[in-house]
Amino acid sequence: MSTVTTLPTIPVPLTSTALHAALSSTPTPTPLPHLKQIHAQVLRSNLPPSLLLKLLLSSSSLDYALSVFAHLPKCHTPLSNKLFRSLSRSAKPETALLAYEKIRLKEGLLGIDRFSFPPLLKAASRASGLNEGKEIHGVATKLGFDKDPFVQTGLVGMYASCDRISEARLVFDKMSYRDVVAWSIMIDGYHQRGLYDDVLQLFEEMRSSNLKPDEMVLTTIISACGRARNLSYGEAIHDFIIENNFVLDTYLQSALLTMYASCGCMEMAQKLFTEISSRNLVVLTAMISGYSRVGRVEDARLIFDQMEEKDLVCWSAMISGYAESDKPQEALNLFSEMQVFGIKPDQVTILSVISACARLGVLDRAKWIHMYVDKNGFGGALPVNNALIDMYAKCGNLGAARGVFEKMQIRNVISWTSMINAFAIHGDASNALKFFYQMKDENIKPNGVTFVGVLYACSHAGLVEEGRRTFASMTNEHNITPKHEHYGCMVDLFGRANLLRDALELVETMPLAPNVVIWGSLMAACQIHGENELGEFAAKQVLELEPDHDGALVQLSNIYAKDRRWQDVGELRNLMKQRGISKERGCSWIELNNQVYEFVMADKKHEQADKIYEKLDEVVKELKLVGYTPNTSSVLVDVEEEGKKEVVLWHSEKLALCYGLMSEGKGSCIRIVKNLRVCEDCHTFIKLVSKVYGMEIIVRDRTRFHHYKAGVCSCNDYW
Repeated sequence: MSTVTTLPTIPVPLTSTALHAALSSTPTPTPLPHLKQIHAQVLRSNLPPSLLLKLLLSSSSLDYALSVFAHLPKCHTPLSNKLFRSLSRSAKPETALLAYEKIRLKEGLLGIDRFSFPPLLKAASRASGLNEGKEIHGVATKLGFDKDPFVQTGLVGMYASCDRISEARLVFDKMSYRDVVAWSIMIDGYHQRGLYDDVLQLFEEMRSSNLKPDEMVLTTIISACGRARNLSYGEAIHDFIIENNFVLDTYLQSALLTMYASCGCMEMAQKLFTEISSRNLVVLTAMISGYSRVGRVEDARLIFDQMEEKDLVCWSAMISGYAESDKPQEALNLFSEMQVFGIKPDQVTILSVISACARLGVLDRAKWIHMYVDKNGFGGALPVNNALIDMYAKCGNLGAARGVFEKMQIRNVISWTSMINAFAIHGDASNALKFFYQMKDENIKPNGVTFVGVLYACSHAGLVEEGRRTFASMTNEHNITPKHEHYGCMVDLFGRANLLRDALELVETMPLAPNVVIWGSLMAACQIHGENELGEFAAKQVLELEPDHDGALVQLSNIYAKDRRWQDVGELRNLMKQRGISKERGCSWIELNNQVYEFVMADKKHEQADKIYEKLDEVVKELKLVGYTPNTSSVLVDVEEEGKKEVVLWHSEKLALCYGLMSEGKGSCIRIVKNLRVCEDCHTFIKLVSKVYGMEIIVRDRTRFHHYKAGVCSCNDYW
């Protein structure tokens, strides 16, 4: 049943006291007809309209107040300032700027004083009115109010809000007196622009000025530490808070917890989480993101499942956690569940889902998310299109990746780099270089990531001289200092081309200290070319930097096994067992009929396992007729030759392929994803299957794609 509101009776004639009583007893917001009735009585009673305006401001009837103000023949400055303050705090701060314009037109500079500027500058800040703010700055300077600390604080806030942080700092540095509010606004300005190093540097200046920060400043500083992943500074601020007896209110607790979670220090984050009384969505989402970031997605999911209410941000955080982990399928499952609950995704969610599809490498899922993107209005977003290029490339469809690129109305350096990387991982060095030169012709400056893609393409195609020239051009032409990843590509380039001494010389002369990736590239090259002595040296260098590196321990074990040093092999494997280190297990995925099937070596879990092994025996017999012999050189265990043949035939990609052959007809395409590098025997095996069975087979291994067709691989046996 609706409630009828009875409006107070307006006395006639109207006095100031009666007007105040009439407005005070009127419900807020006051109905427009009633305001007009009061206004009419004011005019009939010869009361000054400014009195009505004053009372209207008190009653929060800002729209009508602005209307009354526009018709006043003259308005006193204190009343104008009150109007500016009210409008600057309202949902429409730009109306304060309109009121200011009207005063300037009516009374010039006479209608404003120094108290007018802070609310006007606040309005310009909230409305992002840079031009208006500059004009107000000019007027303040003309009237000599630009040295007033309140006006200066307003100017700092206005320039910072309008993305003119250098102008804000210029005003800030000229201030003769800076209170905690001024420092807070300047610090927050840097924070909002993502300039976290400047935030921390300015905070140090604040402390040097002997001004004690308040909780708001500390909250911003802690947030900057989290976003910059600066754990040591964040811990120092935490100590400062404790030493100076600040009360840990909800805001500070939330900020500290988020900072520790962002920096991956989940022990402290969990401690604060246990102590915090108000576990709001911000805190819970921070814990989900933190656990996901350190690979503990199960712990993240536990918190997620316990949440009574979930907003889009926490759904996105959990989806992102799965997408960046080894469980991309869970990200897609959760995305579907989110839609059931009626939660609409934003661009952040969509990018995580696209990333999950890319990691999974399943083309049908990739096509589905692309259709979803277009249908739901995300297709015009530049970051989404860039992500789609990467997704299609990693799902084995280079043509679709190029199709997205060609349709883009706007392209940036990420677009071009994504396409170059796409060609690189598919072994198409010719097009990777073509696009590299084309982007330069179109005045798109390559960045460090672009050069990683170009060098990677050169490495996987054996283009040593082109790689040398590209590497040299980084500093000579583009003023980009090579980083570890660029040196790693060059070591890989030399290593694959069997120029191992050149690779070692580069490692020993590079200006950066070689890291695990650099020595790992050299180690892998030595493995490919059977260079045991240098390979052993490289593996030991890796282990010096990372003693529990499973790849280096396995490589060292393999080198000893090749030399039949079985005692050394045994000692290494016992060491790995004691430390709980195991070799990464080979795993392959194949998508059939919109389902993803996973296989590991010698897998017997599949419901059709017996038929799969029967198919494997059948395929081996067919291949032997065209010259196939199992290559057991990669089986480095002390077993009989027949046992080695069984081991090599039971590799996960062979089982996945045979399951695909059971389900797909001649002339179709089978797509497989492998988590490790494809071994020599599997490479030969799949090439022959493509020829004998008339199939196209696309395999994505750890480093690149192999397109097998008619007995030939796109890598030209150079991988």
